[in-house]
Amino acid sequence: MNSNISDKDKKDWKNFLEKNESLPNKDLDKKENKFHIIKSLDLHGYTLEEANKKVESFIIDSFDQKVFKVIIVTGKGLHSQNNKDPYISKEFGILKNSVPDFIKNNSRLMKKIKAITDAEIEDGGSGAFYVFLKKKL
Repeated sequence: MNSNISDKDKKDWKNFLEKNESLPNKDLDKKENKFHIIKSLDLHGYTLEEANKKVESFIIDSFDQKVFKVIIVTGKGLHSQNNKDPYISKEFGILKNSVPDFIKNNSRLMKKIKAITDAEIEDGGSGAFYVFLKKKL
């Protein structure tokens, strides 16, 4: 420890003691838990029916596990076989559009969901979306 204390430090210490101020005890402050559990589900290769069943059980399980956010990767539909069907647009990715619609039309799931938003580029961009879950019903 340095025994040479500057005059400025001595003056600051004296002023502090004279004011009789109390410092807040940071150990006693209640801090909000900033740790959030995030899970993801990749639906590449699933049929629409399989994907919807998987998403439903995944969201329910995640809610029960107190997960904060889930990332659902549907893909962009670039490798979809829907170009073989003349009644389906080649621009229409089956899972990309249908899975979010399935969730929004499922009242059992929507009771557990706070919000659904587009994913950031690092999480899949337009080939994925976020589902933010409520803490409790």
